[in-house]
Amino acid sequence: VDRGFEIVSTGGTARALRDADLPVTMVSQLTEFPEILDGRVKTLHPKIHGGLLGDRRLADHRATMADHGIEGFSLLVLNLYPFAHTLARGADFDTCIENIDIGGPAMLRAAAKNHANVLPLICSDQYGQVLAALDGDGLDPLRQAYAARAYDHTACYDRMIADWLAGGRHLPLRYGENAHQEAELILPGVKDLNCAAHSTQIQGKGLSYNNYLDADAAWELCQDLGGINAVIVKHNNPCGVARGHTLCQAFERARACDPTSAFGGVIALSQCLDAQTAKCILDMFVEVVLAPEISAAAGQMFAQKPNVRLLKVPQGLRPTDPWADRSLNGALLRQTFDRHLICATDLKTVTQREPTLKQIEDLIFAFTVAKHTKSNAIVLAKGGQTVGIGAGQMSRVDAARIARTKAGEAGLSTGGCSVASDAFFPFADGLQIAIDAGASAVIQPGGSLRDGDVIAAADAADLAMVFTGIRHFRH
Repeated sequence: VDRGFEIVSTGGTARALRDADLPVTMVSQLTEFPEILDGRVKTLHPKIHGGLLGDRRLADHRATMADHGIEGFSLLVLNLYPFAHTLARGADFDTCIENIDIGGPAMLRAAAKNHANVLPLICSDQYGQVLAALDGDGLDPLRQAYAARAYDHTACYDRMIADWLAGGRHLPLRYGENAHQEAELILPGVKDLNCAAHSTQIQGKGLSYNNYLDADAAWELCQDLGGINAVIVKHNNPCGVARGHTLCQAFERARACDPTSAFGGVIALSQCLDAQTAKCILDMFVEVVLAPEISAAAGQMFAQKPNVRLLKVPQGLRPTDPWADRSLNGALLRQTFDRHLICATDLKTVTQREPTLKQIEDLIFAFTVAKHTKSNAIVLAKGGQTVGIGAGQMSRVDAARIARTKAGEAGLSTGGCSVASDAFFPFADGLQIAIDAGASAVIQPGGSLRDGDVIAAADAADLAMVFTGIRHFRH
């Protein structure tokens, strides 16, 4: 107002502006048509959309606007109806429907299309910048960026409504990775997918942001391994993984890899959770347990510890979305999911010694675990059990040292173990640590400039080494 603008507004906002002693024209005064249908129709009128869409740079637009008494707008300042907030507070279906904005997105899209003439504002953090621009070099430098932000805003708004109508949900979480961060779980309309996010919570406290991350990591590795297996994840890395003749045996072998890290971990089980396995699990502190089925006896045992989160994962289709998205500050990073699994025919022996069938089994097992371990990753395995895992290191040598140290701390023998590296060994030093630990077979992608040196070191130690040609970096 101080800069010579005239304000046109809808009912509630107009009243607030008048209460602040600011001059304002009601939309109904401009359109000469009242708000109708409980406010559903108030801005959908040629005098509003003509003023937003008319390109005053064009003579025929100016003439048409003059013929019909349409004044052009310069700024559109708009907040959409609070659909997300309405949904989050658990409002009923009809209330959520009434909080779907129609006129607002239409106006935003109109102003964004005609941003050469009309600047769309969607958030109060833009107001100071606009006022400064009006007092400085003008609005032109802001126009394209503000138009893009408006379209992004309406796209996200419509996506949220579409997900909800299709049966999807936006579930607010207590907080994000840390208590000062906000978080929510967004579930699309597709139901009963075989993944952690679609699981049914049988009991326990609400899942946190970190719980969901770890549950997803544990379940994806569990599914990749197949057979009877147990996976224990801590801080998004596997700390113990094993196969077994029974589920209880698989869990006990997984826990034996790193009992210290398993404390407070997230456990994924490939088979129905039975009473025997439940008893073993409940001997320790655990955050989350996932299984495809839960026996009645196991459920009763878990009920004695109601804070433990127990999840039943649907046995429907595996997710088929090819894209994995990660947000950057001010950007979105996208890639296809790493769904590649190797088999025996993919392996290329590069040493004089060939791996045995048993070693091949352990090599593939270890390489699958490495695929789900943060880089740099080294996994030591023996008899379908991880005996040492080095995860998330800046140096592959350090990852190898940690894997060997973890095995020693757990009292597990590394003699004759198989070693997996998620990416190639750039030098023979990381391999030498595995050799010193008693490794008998190694699996790695290959592709280093010094592959010859690494192969020579393996031959000198009489190791079998295979190349996969596939790298599994995980950041």
